Amino acid sequence: MYSLSKKASREMATIVPIRTTQHVGGPLIDAVADDHQEMYDYYAQYEKNAGNADLQERWSNQFRWEVARHAVGEELVIYPLMEKHLGARGKELADKDRSDHHQVKELLYKLESLTVGTNEHASVLKSVVELLKPHNDSEEQNDLPLLQDAIANKKFAPTRSHPSAPDKPPFETLAGLMAAPLDMLKDSFAKFPTEEEKKAVVKD
Repeated sequence: MYSLSKKASREMATIVPIRTTQHVGGPLIDAVADDHQEMYDYYAQYEKNAGNADLQERWSNQFRWEVARHAVGEELVIYPLMEKHLGARGKELADKDRSDHHQVKELLYKLESLTVGTNEHASVLKSVVELLKPHNDSEEQNDLPLLQDAIANKKFAPTRSHPSAPDKPPFETLAGLMAAPLDMLKDSFAKFPTEEEKKAVVKD
């Protein structure tokens, strides 16, 4: 049963959408930043639907799925590229990013045992976003510009991690993994927003 406090409900009534940080741009950074923005948009929908536990559950699942899918792409593709092309500095940055992911995963695991619509569920999900924002900002402003500069002479052409995937290495791997339907993982989530609900999300 929904039990969010009146104070929390008033705070959610004035939601300020989170936006990705200012960054230098480029195919690699833009692809990752687009994924980051989707996380924020899904979380905004979760907040917007305070009082409707069913919709909050759908948007919470969509958010968790997006974070999980994106993390797999980064851990399997981007972080190894950082270690390969940036040497010791790349390993240092990748290890820090993996540590950030581990903290997020622990909170998402905790979220699975909580009831949507409760103060605790809202608090833990907010903590996930508060961990992700500086992590994502650091990737967009620091890590990825370094990587992008290091491999700028390679041929690649991604515009987003999905739905269109580039066809030149190494980024067809990046796009494919970040957009891959990890069916077993996704099947563990019971409900998601409908396609119509997702299309209705307005990105300012």
